Amino acid sequence: MAGLTRKGLLARAGVVGVAAAVPGGVLVAKAAGPREREQLEFFTADQAEAVDAFVSRLIPTDANGPGAAEARVARYIDRALAGELRDLGSTYSSNLAALDSYSRSRFGDAFADLRADQQDAVLTSLERNEAPGFTPNSAAFFNTVREHALQGMFGDPVHGGNAEFIGWDLVEFPGIKLNFLPKEQALDVTIKPTHKSTADYPLFGPKGGGHDHG
Repeated sequence: MAGLTRKGLLARAGVVGVAAAVPGGVLVAKAAGPREREQLEFFTADQAEAVDAFVSRLIPTDANGPGAAEARVARYIDRALAGELRDLGSTYSSNLAALDSYSRSRFGDAFADLRADQQDAVLTSLERNEAPGFTPNSAAFFNTVREHALQGMFGDPVHGGNAEFIGWDLVEFPGIKLNFLPKEQALDVTIKPTHKSTADYPLFGPKGGGHDHG
């Protein structure tokens, strides 16, 4: 696995099967550039930083392109926990506290403030179910965040993630397209990205429900 690139893993698995192909700690990241802090709907500022750091190690920025940080995956999770995933709010809050507690006990600092290699070591322990203090256990929390990271990376941008269609571009998904020309239905044809969300079509309802794509 160590010799595979992030894009290679994702392209091989496809969007549907990608969860099985992105293990924590395998991929090497470059630091994401600074960006404007957005208003949070569920997380505290410290929680948002921890989640952003977590998902940025799962789907990092690298030589193949932008990752979870640029795709605003943490924003997707924040909005989801204030909405359809609100039942998981207490689970996230307690386990993010456990994440920082475990990180401090092991490396002397909160998770978001650790070096990338230290974060990888922490996440590897979570994935292997070796970290104490999590509910119901660390592996379950790791898998929950990973699932939500993939949703935020590859879901419709209307939900707050996949900003600027970063995830769809990564796996060469053209976006929502209602009509395909005959030449676009041929084998081995690259379809020009539409960069359109379901929210861009009246058929699917009002645009964005108050949330933009970026």
